[in-house]
Amino acid sequence: MLNIYRNLLKVVTEAPQGRFYSSTPYKSAISLENLYPNSSLKLTTPSKPPNDDKFTGYIPMDQLDITYSRSSGPGGQNVNKVNTKVEVRFQLNSATWISEDVKSKLLEKFKNKITKDGFVIFRSDLTRHQQLNLADCLEKIRASVRACLVEDTEPSEETAEKIRRRNEKAVRERLALKRMRSQVKNDRRGPEMDL
Repeated sequence: MLNIYRNLLKVVTEAPQGRFYSSTPYKSAISLENLYPNSSLKLTTPSKPPNDDKFTGYIPMDQLDITYSRSSGPGGQNVNKVNTKVEVRFQLNSATWISEDVKSKLLEKFKNKITKDGFVIFRSDLTRHQQLNLADCLEKIRASVRACLVEDTEPSEETAEKIRRRNEKAVRERLALKRMRSQVKNDRRGPEMDL
């Protein structure tokens, strides 16, 4: 407590004539600048990893178009004041951080979601925090690229036969349930009278 009064007295005595306030804004002891003094709180892109042939999860921020807007849903006045919804878009053809075969798979996968200009759009309003929604969008991009990297394996003949039998059994059971339900409804009807 004594330190606070000393600091306040120091600010008042060192202030120019007629000014009794500090030129720097108040910083709490638990502010981010005090907790992490050497960190930059700005959004930066890390340097690209040396492995060029495989996707490592690196997404250059300068090739993305990031826009923020107001989120929908519950949240009270916070929804009306803060731009927390994030929309990340990038042009698929000019993305240098994706290999050509992955681009073709993404083009096939998102053929209904690609705009006329060739942009792929990812949106997130999962949380009330802008940075967490941005991280969610970036993770959606990474997940879609990694899904395209996975090679589809053909099932063995034995597995394919098991799947076929399961499907046939499911169809038979569905039709049996349908017949039973139809019979129940027919039993509810009264006898038909000819007039």
